[in-house]
Order: sequence, then structure tokens, then C-alpha cells
Amino acid sequence: MSDNRSMLSRAYDATWGRMFAAIYDRMLAASEEAGLRERRGRLLAEASGRTLELGAGTGVNVEHYPGAVTELILTEPFEPMAKHLRERVAASGREARVVVAPAEHLPVEDASIDTVTVTLVLCTVDDLAGTLAEVDRVLKPGGRLLFMEHVRSPDDERLARKQDRLERPWRFVGHGCRPNRDTVAAIEASPLELRELERGRTPKAPEITKPLAQGVAVKAG
Repeated sequence: MSDNRSMLSRAYDATWGRMFAAIYDRMLAASEEAGLRERRGRLLAEASGRTLELGAGTGVNVEHYPGAVTELILTEPFEPMAKHLRERVAASGREARVVVAPAEHLPVEDASIDTVTVTLVLCTVDDLAGTLAEVDRVLKPGGRLLFMEHVRSPDDERLARKQDRLERPWRFVGHGCRPNRDTVAAIEASPLELRELERGRTPKAPEITKPLAQGVAVKAG
């Protein structure tokens, strides 16, 4: 059975997965122009020192990293996405290292990173608790996680139930995206300390991906 699932997963990545990577920027364009790009810029302006981005995708964040970032490491688990990411980094003229790796298994030394960033990524990881444990592992004491994620609706039960109902088909369409994931609760339950949290709405997005959480979590020490 596991071999069958693996075959199905490879077939999915070879078809819709590759198409998803090719059209990802176009799918996000309306949201970016309606304010999401500004949100990214505001969040990532806080990055500094040795910085690690998880699930960097096609590289939409690259332009937002400030000069205070002394080294930029961009991880992306899906090779078709990583291909677009390398192209964007090359076109930007910015020095950055692209690494094909999942968020749950980061090829980075313990306590070696000043800033970890995630934007619209934690909804897709298979093991959220494991990913946050990895973030805690690689951050230096006092290091920060900067996050911007669409999340389970915290105040609209009707929408939360809709997110639950559509989770499975949306995960297929969204290449692993789980629209009902309570990412804020997961961060609060992790070894990290949630320091800042701002709730909002993803502009020009499907209803089930509108609830947005943005903030900062810090490694103890």
C-alpha cells in the first residue's frame, strides 16, 4: 500500500505539481497587487543576520530581504519550484544559497541561524510540530521566526467548518495546502515563544484561505 501511495505521489508531482509550480506566481498575482506584497515587505524588513527561509517556492520574497541579512539560505522541497527559485535569485543579482530540502529536515547546524522566515508555507508541511522543532533547533538563542500564514478561522465558525469540509480537495488543488490548519496554536505549543501576532485577511483570495496570521516567535535564551 505504501508503494502505491508513493507511486501516486510521484505521478501527482509529475503532472499537477509541475503545472502548479509553473503558474504559482500568476495565481498569487491579484493578492500580491492588492496588498500581500506590502505585507511581505513589512514582515521581512525585520530579518537580519544569517537568515533561513523555509519553502521559498518561486522566490517571491527575495526582493524584500534587507541589507541587514548577511547570509540568505533558501530551502524548497519541490524541485520544479526550486528551478524557478534559482532563476529568480540569479535575475535578482542577490547572493543566496538554494537548498532542496523539506522543512522537517533542515541541513543546517544547531543554533546557527539568526532569523527563520515562512510565508504561506506552514499549511503545506506534513509535520507541523516537527517543522517548528527544527526551527527551534537551528535558531540561535534569541533568534526569531518571522511568519505570515493563512490559517483556520479563529472567529467565524461557519468559515472554519467550511475549511474543514474542503480541506481534502483543497489540499489536492493547492499542492498540499491545508486551509484549516491552526498554525498559531501550533506555534504557541512549540518550544518557541510567540511575541507578536497580527490577524488579517488575505486580499483577493478564496474564502477558505482568507484568514491570515502574521507575527514573530522567539527562541528562548
